[in-house]
Amino acid sequence: MQSRMQNPAVVLPDAMRPIQEIFKAAQGGGVEGQILELVHLRVSQINGCSACVDGGVKTSRKAGVSDERLATVAAWREAPYFSDEERAALSLAEAATRLADRPDAVSDEVWDTAATYFDEKQLAAIVLTIGVTNMFNRLNAATRQIAGAWG
Repeated sequence: MQSRMQNPAVVLPDAMRPIQEIFKAAQGGGVEGQILELVHLRVSQINGCSACVDGGVKTSRKAGVSDERLATVAAWREAPYFSDEERAALSLAEAATRLADRPDAVSDEVWDTAATYFDEKQLAAIVLTIGVTNMFNRLNAATRQIAGAWG
């Protein structure tokens, strides 16, 4: 496999800086780093972005996510390795990524469950992480970015 081109955010460096600032802002939103890593990884799995899945596994490990959790994040509902708080974040990540799968993409039940564990600032951090990850997944998929090519 070969990339069609560099990631557009690399080609246009003025685009990369604000994207990095959004990630930085999300990381400062008071959500545990491992949760944001799991959200990023799950969104990337759903979208089939091999570059982001590869990168997400690496950054999750650096954040201390265990191998058991990395191996089962795609099946988090059935795996015993996730807290209720993490499950709420992963449910929100899936709903906000799979917008066309149901008429009420992010149901009140999904949102309200997440809101029992996260305050508004934390929810903002999770939603920003979901949104930026989805954007990167689409950039990478369209340009066929190669897993492992970014380091």
